[in-house]
Amino acid sequence: MHLRSRSGLTEKSTTGTQACKMSVLRGKNILLGVSGGIAAYKTAALVRLLVKSGARVRVVMTPAARDFVTPLTLSTLSNNPVHWEFYSLEEGSEWNNHVEMGLWADLMIIAPATANTLSKMATGNCDNLLVACYLSAKCPVYFAPAMDLDMYKHPSTLESLESLKNFGNIVIPAAFGELASGLVGEGRMTEPEDIVSFIQKDIESRLPLRGKKILVTAGPTHEAIDPVRFIGNHSSGKMGFDIANEAASQGAQVVLVSGPVSLSADHPGIELVRVTSAQQMLEACQKHFPDCDAAVAAAAVADFRPVTAAPEKIKKDGATMEVMLEKTTDILAWMGTVKQDRFLVGFALETENEYGNAVSKIKKKNLDLIVLNSLRDQGSGFGHPTNKVTFIDRELRTEAMELKSKEAVARDLIAKIAAHYE
Repeated sequence: MHLRSRSGLTEKSTTGTQACKMSVLRGKNILLGVSGGIAAYKTAALVRLLVKSGARVRVVMTPAARDFVTPLTLSTLSNNPVHWEFYSLEEGSEWNNHVEMGLWADLMIIAPATANTLSKMATGNCDNLLVACYLSAKCPVYFAPAMDLDMYKHPSTLESLESLKNFGNIVIPAAFGELASGLVGEGRMTEPEDIVSFIQKDIESRLPLRGKKILVTAGPTHEAIDPVRFIGNHSSGKMGFDIANEAASQGAQVVLVSGPVSLSADHPGIELVRVTSAQQMLEACQKHFPDCDAAVAAAAVADFRPVTAAPEKIKKDGATMEVMLEKTTDILAWMGTVKQDRFLVGFALETENEYGNAVSKIKKKNLDLIVLNSLRDQGSGFGHPTNKVTFIDRELRTEAMELKSKEAVARDLIAKIAAHYE
């Protein structure tokens, strides 16, 4: 029994309808390569936009690029050192590790990409740090060509572009407009705002859960004994919130039904519905589950509630107090009876006969996947930032995971849901 006030009110978050959409670049490591063309002056604005989107930005330049924009400018805007040589003589002959920079990046952008740099990228002519980083990168590479009209249309440039696209690199097409030579035509580097928009849309189009709607339940429920006391449990809600955030980051529209916790959901792809009791959580699920493609029941819903809640605070008149309890509705079991072709995931927090109990729940509640964890595993369960889980699907295929952060567990789980829709 916990002593804490409760409101019993349901609050629906407005985050899902925010006008300002959270960038898919948030938290990404972006390596920006700047080559020596007049359009390099635009990279100051590009770095600023990438940082504003929530990305971590590092810049590598060709030596010639410094004639058009200073490393100090880009370093100041990116909050990181800018490199253009294999060795930084000014820093005591420190080696600028192109392999480390290439592997660090979640994505690489080369803007402007001159005819010279495009040719070197296509042929592997690794005579500068930028190309060395490009050849070391394991991530998606975007490049924005910038050159004069005749250079852009030259067969050698077109061959470089075609080779790079065949490598799997993504071209951000040059724009039509006035060029540095005074000519008007194709070859102008796309504006920084349009580069960021292009990349965001491309990433969004590839998100595995784009177009899917997922219901997630999280946290405990509080079952009122009187206006100030309730029956509850120690669930923090973190696992469910991490699952909701990961699902939204993979393109899903998420309805997160949460019991009383102090966590908040700031991703605009999440509609947060706050509830207090098991009955309120049931009603929220009954409302939203029919419109969803999948559901993850991560909440620690109370199995019992007082038959009646006292209208006033119960006084300590006697040495003992009896509270009659009744079963709450099993929300996960209800979803299993109406799920049809929806993908349904449950959680099993056990203290004994863990595997047997989990398998029983799969069958009884018509689950497609269950996430099993045991309170006997150190670092698992309520109140920990980590969890050690075992995934068991309806065919009883089992995958035991090591102890991980709850964010990492959420990534593993959402990857399994995404794989279902491949």
